Amino acid sequence: MKPRPCGCKGCRTCLICETQYGAENLKTLLNLDKDKGYVYCPFCDKAWKGWDIESYKQHPHHEGDPVDIPGVYIKVDFITESEETEFMKHIQEVPWDVSQSGRRKQNFGPKTNFKKKKIVPGNFDGFPKFSQFLQDRFESVDLLKGYEVIEQCSLEYDPSKGASIDPHIDDCWIWGERVVTVNCTADSVLTMTPYKGGTNKYNLQCADEYAPVVTPDGTVDFNMKGASVLQASKPQVEKDVIIRIPLIRRSLTVLYGEARYHWEHCVLREDVPSYRVCIAYREFTLPYMDGGKHEEIGREIRRRGKQFWDHYTKYNITNGRCIE
Repeated sequence: MKPRPCGCKGCRTCLICETQYGAENLKTLLNLDKDKGYVYCPFCDKAWKGWDIESYKQHPHHEGDPVDIPGVYIKVDFITESEETEFMKHIQEVPWDVSQSGRRKQNFGPKTNFKKKKIVPGNFDGFPKFSQFLQDRFESVDLLKGYEVIEQCSLEYDPSKGASIDPHIDDCWIWGERVVTVNCTADSVLTMTPYKGGTNKYNLQCADEYAPVVTPDGTVDFNMKGASVLQASKPQVEKDVIIRIPLIRRSLTVLYGEARYHWEHCVLREDVPSYRVCIAYREFTLPYMDGGKHEEIGREIRRRGKQFWDHYTKYNITNGRCIE
């Protein structure tokens, strides 16, 4: 099926194509058992029985028995209110592209073909300078030691469009172990379910070809040997639960290890009650780093990823508007 005017295609739908383009019957229905829900608390690094995301604020007065979800890190108040205001002002000055499921995006990164596993720099020339302070601040987070951004993507979630994102695992051929998000303008929720499928999906088989960079205790080591990241992060105990991760306004969230490779994550439409923008960051897998079999193309893209440019000049912006 061809993409619809709203940007959706296939089983991906938004409120616009469901109401105006007859796509209601194409919508993917998720039958999530809320009785299996656990809410992750960023203050004690455990998930507690429940579905209402606000329950994490009960810390330290949780009730019941918690479950562990290795591979989740949240830094609250990663940016200040004034930084968020200034950052969002500039975000809105940059042109948006339509995306699926009611979202819009601004993507800065190399050109990738996930099916053919091919990557070229394309027109990638780095990132807008107004976002540089976020990448600079990554250096203050021990878990992000050596993190080199090679893709930055702004994702807009508008509740009037029924914005959401279906369950998925970020591609494992090209995007590395640490998946980073900075959450702006509103709180939301990342809903995580155990992945039960094969390794052909999401290029998961590629995660059997390189080692992890994060140890079980959260230390970063680019020279680890032994089991692949897919095997090293395999859950010791299978969990029949749903984990709800709070995406707190102005916070930094990092998924790695088990949470990155053995759980699908999604953002439910019901968890986008107000306008939200998240900034997603990706790094290379080890084969594209120094010493890897694809280090040459990786080095060129990493070089470009260290550049920052003025968005007013690039987009010919006058009085806050892009002049065509």
